[in-house]
Amino acid sequence: MASLSFEITARAPDSPARRGVLRTPHGILETPCFFPVGTYGVVRGISSTELESIGAQSVLCNTYHLYLRPGPEVLARAGGIHSFMSWRKPVLTDSGGFQIHSLDRFARCDDTGVRFASPIDGSKHLLTPERCIEIQEAIGADLIVALDHFEPVRDAGAEDRARTRELLERTLRWAARCLGARTRADQWLFGIVQGGGLADLRTESAQRTAELGFDAHAIGGLGLGESPERRAELVGVSLEPLPVDRPRYLMGIGKPADLVSAVCQGVDIFDCVLPTRNGRHGNAYTSRGALHVRNARFREDSGPLDPACSCPCCTGYSRAYLHHLFKIGEALGAKLLALHNLAYYMKLMQELRDAITQGNLESWRRDWEQAQRESEGSSPHSAAHSAA
Repeated sequence: MASLSFEITARAPDSPARRGVLRTPHGILETPCFFPVGTYGVVRGISSTELESIGAQSVLCNTYHLYLRPGPEVLARAGGIHSFMSWRKPVLTDSGGFQIHSLDRFARCDDTGVRFASPIDGSKHLLTPERCIEIQEAIGADLIVALDHFEPVRDAGAEDRARTRELLERTLRWAARCLGARTRADQWLFGIVQGGGLADLRTESAQRTAELGFDAHAIGGLGLGESPERRAELVGVSLEPLPVDRPRYLMGIGKPADLVSAVCQGVDIFDCVLPTRNGRHGNAYTSRGALHVRNARFREDSGPLDPACSCPCCTGYSRAYLHHLFKIGEALGAKLLALHNLAYYMKLMQELRDAITQGNLESWRRDWEQAQRESEGSSPHSAAHSAA
């Protein structure tokens, strides 16, 4: 594990937030950090060079999808995912647990693993914890994730508690098997905290996952419909039992306000499709609030998308031109907004890191939230529409 380490370099004086350095075989990650999602080994429409140009430190790829196409054997022969996609920086692979949930019409789970039919060609597959690790080792990511089984947060009825308990126990059994299946010393393995919407089960899951001895920890099963307030509560109880000297990853959470909230709770790593997906639908995050470039009011707006942004979209094109691209269905518009949104997220994470180092995170957060409220109230068209 000599090539992997995590060091906390600064702590906020008024919250559990921390700044750190995560060293991997493919470079350093400054945390808190956000991973653009490249499910199939590509951030849709954006090259590796363009990602580097906006300050992206890493990308997330998906084990389930890369297993189906192009296949782990192809990736191994290509020298791993970094060589295959011409990406020199760290990569994290998600285990495929979310796809078990989202594609459940194709899947059946038991303690052995997940039996599923490929949504591509109908072929039959069995994904066990051991096979999940084998695939991720062939892919060659720096950071890998244990296989888990979950359902979204629900009301805490007796049947929900029994089902949540069942999946929690299965996730823990699979976690132990994932640990036992490892053969590579140059990857860090994340164990996943589950427990649905039940605070006591979240606490128990975090405690028992920590006792297994993972290199790092992830919090899963959130961001699927629960309120921000409930999510913050569940994140808090999930974090409390975890060792403070290891990275914490909140899976799939991506609205800017959610990132700010979770960083203040002590989360280090994030990923989400939201910035790129919303960008492809004409929705942009800016320093002056969210906007939708398809709106007619931008037809003759010669100003930049975001005057405070130095990304290629904002320095090279006007709002009027972006509006035109979306109106004619030109793919360049979707690409430029997706790239801008990722640049916005990179800048937001840098501001959070700087505020932690400077010891003024809470005042920075108050100012940021006030600016968001003012921008939301300044125009009936300012809110970006979710494309999730």
